[in-house]
Amino acid sequence: MKGSRERFKYRVKRVRNKIKGTAESPRLSVHRGHKHIYAQIIDDGKGITLAAASTLEQPLKTTLKVFDTVAAAEAVGGLIAKKAIEKGIKKVVFDRRGYAYLGKVKALADAARAGGLQF
Repeated sequence: MKGSRERFKYRVKRVRNKIKGTAESPRLSVHRGHKHIYAQIIDDGKGITLAAASTLEQPLKTTLKVFDTVAAAEAVGGLIAKKAIEKGIKKVVFDRRGYAYLGKVKALADAARAGGLQF
């Protein structure tokens, strides 16, 4: 019987086999830590991160009191959308990794869509 970490890694592989970030539509990857939430926009062809946002960044760190809530995820989604639009990125593919599309992950995605990203 596999442990929960091995099952998570399997789900991550399964999701990543279906999506690839390109120069035209890079990959928006989400990571949920125990205390913080992170988002990156990645061009897999070149292997570079084009934009990143997290609850550790200064504008969010000073305004939020708790960093692992749905409200924090919405703030990160809005911030990553703002950074992407500034760099000329409008279309992305969403990589939820092994996480279920609900709660914080869904809130981040909805806020990124509201900020102007298309996926």
